[in-house]
This record gives sequence, structure tokens and C-alpha cells, in this order.
Amino acid sequence: MNRILSILLLSVLIISCKSEKKEPVEKEQEVNIYTHRHYKPDQELFAQFEKETGIKVNVVNASADELIQKMSLEGEQSPADVLITVDAGRLVRAKNNGLLQSVKSEFLEETIPSHLKDADNQWFALTKRARVVVYNPDNVKAEDLSTYEALTDDKWKNKILIRSSSNIYNQSLMASIIANSDEATAVKWAEGIVANMARSPKGNDRDQIKAVVAGEGDLAVVNTYYIGKLLNSKNADEVKAGEGIKVFFPNQEGRGTHVNVSGAGVAKYAPNKVNAIKFIEFLASEKAQKVFAKANYEYPVNTKVMPSELLQSWGSFKEDTLSLSKLGENNKKAVLAFDAASWK
Repeated sequence: MNRILSILLLSVLIISCKSEKKEPVEKEQEVNIYTHRHYKPDQELFAQFEKETGIKVNVVNASADELIQKMSLEGEQSPADVLITVDAGRLVRAKNNGLLQSVKSEFLEETIPSHLKDADNQWFALTKRARVVVYNPDNVKAEDLSTYEALTDDKWKNKILIRSSSNIYNQSLMASIIANSDEATAVKWAEGIVANMARSPKGNDRDQIKAVVAGEGDLAVVNTYYIGKLLNSKNADEVKAGEGIKVFFPNQEGRGTHVNVSGAGVAKYAPNKVNAIKFIEFLASEKAQKVFAKANYEYPVNTKVMPSELLQSWGSFKEDTLSLSKLGENNKKAVLAFDAASWK
């Protein structure tokens, strides 16, 4: 009898436990973005992705160096799913530091040109910027210009405006010169530019353009999207600066104009890897690329998308198709070349 009662009691306990057991709550779909970009169009695209997919986008904004250091310190516990930054050199640094992982995406492999992505599919370009020469049309004619290398000619003595050697855009330009020639040629080029500078390097690319219009020099080396920013500024003086220069694409008879990118990669320990890939695919899609092109004056990497009307007004150009991985690989050599030339 006692045995029967024990069995009955045990049955009741089992049934009771089953009835109290709660179904597991499905984890909210999300993707965690560490981004160096700080543009309003990016935020709008993040919101659009969230709306279309139901995947919540969590954003951490900081400088590229801060984000790379943060991911390094977090290690396997890092919540980062995607790293977005500007300049291929930084993307290569993140890869070399073991912060990214290879991913399989047929869409990205087919959409992004080979020179604009990592050979191991650890990062993919999202937008392009051309590093061009802008000039004062009152003092310089387009036919006076030709290549980056020709900027060392004596005729440009005290006429060139350009940023500091610590600027990553200049470092990548120098890295491309090294990749297309050699270190000795790069040092000689840097020495020639220093000899022709109108002033010691200071300020950002917009400041170089303003200085050209102010008469401090006749030409400057800048990224194209800064020109778009000036022309569409709410500040009348900035608009005036943008209107006061012309754009020239160097090296059109040779390797082409140097381009750099902003790009993205899936974090090494991404807790939401599938969502991370979907997110990067979305940013490379035609609709997202049109937003980048129109709102931020960058060249699209998706070849099905045309540049904005403003960029088209400067004309089409031949771009250097050097693998952008070379920019990161040659970064240290570029810094040493600048130091050897005493480029501040």
C-alpha cells in the first residue's frame, strides 16, 4: 500500500513540475555595430535595416583606434558583431590583430570588386573616396596637372597645401606609391612635396580647400567627399570655398587615381554572426548604396549604382585598382618614408 501511495505522489509531483515549466523565451534578434562613421545617413540606414528585418541595431560610436583597442581588450567576451571604419589601412590592422573573421556571402563576393575587399573575405568596402588634386582656376589650368609624382616639380614651389603625415589618408596615399614603385621613390616624392609646401601641414581636408580659396596656396590634395560637404554646407563661407576650386583626377594616363574606402568586417567573436552578414549585405545593396552616394558624396562600391549628380559633374575617372590590402601592408613603410622626408 505504501508503495502504491509513493508512486501516486511521485506522479503528481512530475505532473506539477511539467505544468510549472516555462517555455524558453526566444532571444531578441539584434546586431551590435562598432562604427567609426558618424554620419546621419548611416543612422537612417541602420533604422531602415531594423525596420525591414526586425533585427535591432545597437551602435557604439568611437574613433577607429578606440574601437580596435576596445575589441582587443574585450577579447572573446566582445559583444561586437560588425566593425565599420574608414581607410583600408585600419581594416587591415583589425584583421592583422585577429579581430575579424572570414565569412561566406555569395552576394558580397559577387557585388564588391576584388580590389575593394579582403582576399580572405574578412572585410568589404562599403564606399569609395578618391584622393584628388583641387586647384584655384585663376592660377592653375587643368593641363598644368598630370600625376601625384609631378607635384614635386619646381613650378609648384610654395603652392601645395596638404595635411600632416600623421593623417591616415596621406599614409595610405604614400602606401599606394610604395606599392606601385618602391620605398626610395616614395621618400623622394615626399621630399619633393615638403619642398613645395605653401605652409606647414595643419588642419583637415576642408581646411586645405579653404586655404586654396584664401590664396595661401594654389592647389591641395584632398578626398572628394569633403568637397561635397563644403558645397552642401549651411555655412556660406564653406559653400564659397567649395565653389572656388576645380577638381583634377591624377594619374589618368597611368595607374589611375588613388581611392580609399570605408568598409566593414564581421567581428571575430560575433555573437550574432548571421545577422552581421545580413547587415553588411544590406549596406552593399543598391538601395543603401544610393543613400551613401547621394547623402554623403561618396562613390558607391556596388557597380549597379551611379555616383551622385555632383560627383558625376566632375567627370568619370580611372581609379587605381591596386588591392587595398596593400595600403595596410605598407603603412609602416609609409610612416618611415614621411619621417625620412621630415614631413611633419
